[in-house]
Amino acid sequence: MTRTLIALAILLGTVSGAAAQELKLVERATTDATHHVGPKDDNLADILTFANEVFDAANKTKKGTDQGYCIRVVVGKAFECTWTLTLPEGQIMVEGPFFDDADSVLAITGGTGRYAGARGEMKLHARDAKGSEYDFTYSLHHTSPP
Repeated sequence: MTRTLIALAILLGTVSGAAAQELKLVERATTDATHHVGPKDDNLADILTFANEVFDAANKTKKGTDQGYCIRVVVGKAFECTWTLTLPEGQIMVEGPFFDDADSVLAITGGTGRYAGARGEMKLHARDAKGSEYDFTYSLHHTSPP
């Protein structure tokens, strides 16, 4: 029992000691394109693709790019998305829901370079009703390799 408690304390100390970082960025959605698989403007399994520029929180200085795709899973409500944010220091992978009329929270599933071992979440907020710009807040938790 004592060994189990010590092991748990070490594990919790490692997790709580992980470095945290927050990145606030703005995506300009200039390349978004939807491929419709059915006869309507909004069909189950429609595919949205993009490769957009990403700017600092003030939306002035280009910081990098993102590229990925989303598949329509609930008509009129939600896509399921996967994309890669590419910055000079490395890449961050994101997966999760993108809601038509609400903010979204997606999982950070990994990274490369400075972001290797990254985990956490990314909050997405539309800056306008047209969906031409989005606030992205990446809350990163870096873990050390074993």
